[in-house]
Amino acid sequence: MLVAFSVAPSGVGPETGPGGPSADASVHDAVAAAVKIVRQSGLPNRTDAMFTTIEGEWDEVMEVIRRATEAVGRYGSRVSLVLKADIRPGHTGELTGKVERLEDVLAAEDEYRGHS
Repeated sequence: MLVAFSVAPSGVGPETGPGGPSADASVHDAVAAAVKIVRQSGLPNRTDAMFTTIEGEWDEVMEVIRRATEAVGRYGSRVSLVLKADIRPGHTGELTGKVERLEDVLAAEDEYRGHS
């Protein structure tokens, strides 16, 4: 499965002061904490300006998202989490495979137009 998710803190963090993020900590600090967890998971992943996408089995992907969400929770009293999943049993390599198939179609269309 592929899961694209976005997680962000809001409000004042419960762990402000010594040992925790300051009240003026930037959202990118919280997002960096989440992305670090994703990258350390060893699962195929990609981060862009809006989402981080992870590929793996249901339980392992959801565990990583849970841990990333908890990490962001240290930066605010609330957490916003958005998930979008493509659940396709028996398929792997879709993190890059879907994009490759799209690029192939676009290249074929460009080639066709070039010959008309």
